[in-house]
Amino acid sequence: MKAFGKILGLVLLGLLLIIVALGFALSHLFDPNDYKDEIRQIARDKAHIELTLNGDIGWSLFPWLGLELHDASVATLAAPTQPFADLQMLGLSVRVLPLLRKEVQMSDVRVEGLNLRLTRDKDGHGNWQDIGQPATAPAATASTEPAPASKPDSVSQPLKLDIDSLTVNNARVEYNDEQSGKQFSAESIQLSTGPVHDATSIPLKLTAFLGTNQPVMRVKTELDGKLRFERALKRYQLEDMKVTGEASGEPLQGKTMTFAAQGQILVDLAANVAEWSGLKISANQLRALGELKASNLDSTPQISGGLSIAQLDLARFLDSIGHPLPTMAPGSLSKVELVSRLSGTPTSVILDELNLKVDDSTFTGLVAIDDFAKQAVRIQLKGDTFDADRYMPPKSAEANSASVARKAEVQGGEANALAASGDTPLPDAPTKSGWSTAKIIPVTRLKALDLNADISFGQLTLSKLPIQNAALKASSKAGVLTLENLSGNLYKGTFAANGSLDVQPMLPVVKLQTRITNVPVEKILQSQGQKPPVTGLLTLNSNVTGSGNSQSALISSLNGTASFVLNDGVLLNANLEQQLCKGISVLNRKTLSGEPMGKDTPFKELKGSLVFRNGVASNPDMIVRIPGMSVKGDGDIDLRVLGMDYRVGIIIEGDTRAMPDPACQVGKNFVGIELPLRCRGPLELGAKACRLDKEGLGKVAAKMAGNKLTDKLEEKLGDKVSPELKNALKGLFNR
Repeated sequence: MKAFGKILGLVLLGLLLIIVALGFALSHLFDPNDYKDEIRQIARDKAHIELTLNGDIGWSLFPWLGLELHDASVATLAAPTQPFADLQMLGLSVRVLPLLRKEVQMSDVRVEGLNLRLTRDKDGHGNWQDIGQPATAPAATASTEPAPASKPDSVSQPLKLDIDSLTVNNARVEYNDEQSGKQFSAESIQLSTGPVHDATSIPLKLTAFLGTNQPVMRVKTELDGKLRFERALKRYQLEDMKVTGEASGEPLQGKTMTFAAQGQILVDLAANVAEWSGLKISANQLRALGELKASNLDSTPQISGGLSIAQLDLARFLDSIGHPLPTMAPGSLSKVELVSRLSGTPTSVILDELNLKVDDSTFTGLVAIDDFAKQAVRIQLKGDTFDADRYMPPKSAEANSASVARKAEVQGGEANALAASGDTPLPDAPTKSGWSTAKIIPVTRLKALDLNADISFGQLTLSKLPIQNAALKASSKAGVLTLENLSGNLYKGTFAANGSLDVQPMLPVVKLQTRITNVPVEKILQSQGQKPPVTGLLTLNSNVTGSGNSQSALISSLNGTASFVLNDGVLLNANLEQQLCKGISVLNRKTLSGEPMGKDTPFKELKGSLVFRNGVASNPDMIVRIPGMSVKGDGDIDLRVLGMDYRVGIIIEGDTRAMPDPACQVGKNFVGIELPLRCRGPLELGAKACRLDKEGLGKVAAKMAGNKLTDKLEEKLGDKVSPELKNALKGLFNR
């Protein structure tokens, strides 16, 4: 038996030597380059591709089945002269004997200079769709025989893959879509791996330069990690993944963005889920942490997870990526951070349980984009305090110059306004506008905006007005921005507004309705940097419209109606009672002997209605209730230049003090007499722009003379004539 075993061993050794010798002879005596035409034909017949071999073919047979291709290209049979792929060199070798056990054991696989060109033509057909397809599809033939049913290979086992390493140098992938004109490229691709085995971690490194033409972008990127795959379980992992790189191009406006991302990625196709845990992202100054999970990968993926963005200077970050914000107050958007749950689909995203901090403000709630393509935004937020003014752009140079010119005109009128004496002429009507002609409505953005917003604030500062418990609800669709509600508490009063902005017409159209109740009017004027001419609690209802894209245009086109009531007020720096005493003293032909009374005029109520016509507000029914007198007036307020022109009639009671000035005593001849005032000039002057109307005062004097004559007539005639004749004579004298 020992001899037999020895002989058998010698026989097997001899056979092995013969096989090795045959392999050596085949690999050295057989030259595959002599059979290039046959190889091309086999590629056409079996693989349905057009294979071009311009370089030499190197090969080995045993114990490695080795192959080296040089300068080769591949095209589809539909376009044999337009290769979709070519390479400079492909080198690989496979152990022969493990193939018999359905095991693929390969040495290093090297690919040099691979160039892959993918094209979608104007009809939407991609050249890759023809790979492996015959040049012309054979005509279908009718057959009554059923096609043989394919039998599942239930006992087949997947090939075991074992590669020492994979190296790809200087590869390039190009994609061109002739329908859209878009191009994408990945150049200078370098790929290297460690040993490739199923269910083991495979070290992986990939670098590439990515580029697009719409928009023009260039990205340098590098990927490091460990790839693990279990083909039987359809499970793939990228462990300790880290992506770094730099991006530049048109969206960055000449700036460069440095980015990085890392974490653990798992894709389980059997369970239709994917996860990215330990997510870390950075982009210039931005730093973010989180986790993401996607389910239903085989249909419409559903995304969920969490995201946390560390505090950053948002204004600086946006500037670093080529999107600087408009000029704001110093320090604005310098402290921004966010924590939120995240969910969505490939076309939408929702940030729920959101906690957003912006400088000194905190918001909680929800922000969602319902449709990326339509830019449909939905916002539901609650804020504690928010100063909107610090994020508003400053006035333009044009607006500042207009404001300066108007202030100079107002100061000139104020210098000549000596309301206490009333001796100076009326101020000139203003001519300078303080309104800016700069565009204030972003028409293009509003046309594309699809918005639903519901925001509330504990305190909102808007146009320097401190609004408590503010609520804002607005929507925008197809170029129409609708303000459904803007309301809150203001200086212990309340206000509410609603309206719309339509940017579809050539000139934007604004509609606004406001309701203000018991708000101190002087506080509003002071907040706007104006010196208030009056104080009091304002109640106002208005309904106005305007068109244009600047302050000046909107004011000049203002039309609508309003009604107002000002209660418990004071006309500042204007003592109407003193003015009237002076007028009475003139009519009495006496001189005031006392010291001038206080500089202000208190009143119980000032009310009226307004009709706006192209920026001019007509007020035909102003009524003022002042102790000791009643006031009626009518006139216009020119909002275009903030000027006024009023005629005021005052029915007086005279000096009602305990010790009245004799020159201001009201006799019975003054009963029912209406003393006239004329108010003209800048609106800021208020009652300081009012003077006695001397022309009207002459008519009053004539009426008083008529009253005296009728009194004497009554005294002389007594009951000697009929009442009808006396009334006729009184009317004659009054005229």
